[in-house]
Amino acid sequence: MIIEMRTYTTKPGCRERFLQIFREKSMPLHARLGMKLLGPFPSVENPDVFFFMRGFPDMDSREPMKAKFYEGELWKRELGSLLMPMLEKHEVVLVEDPDGLVRW
Repeated sequence: MIIEMRTYTTKPGCRERFLQIFREKSMPLHARLGMKLLGPFPSVENPDVFFFMRGFPDMDSREPMKAKFYEGELWKRELGSLLMPMLEKHEVVLVEDPDGLVRW
């Protein structure tokens, strides 16, 4: 399994609203497209930061699955314009879980 370790920093005071939309709309879409999510995990040290992991079966499936998400109607019509203005920055570290240690 290929896992994106994602760190998001929202603009000050936006984390809770971002997470509400993320949980209600983004997470179900990820699941429908076959992506695994673990989190989100709000930082206890920074009120504007949270983390989550997004999993893909393998490297070959990663880009097509992401394309279905970001080129889909929900992202284009609603989520992109709601979430992106609240986001200060995001970082992604790509790792492999060859032994299946992560339990979704």
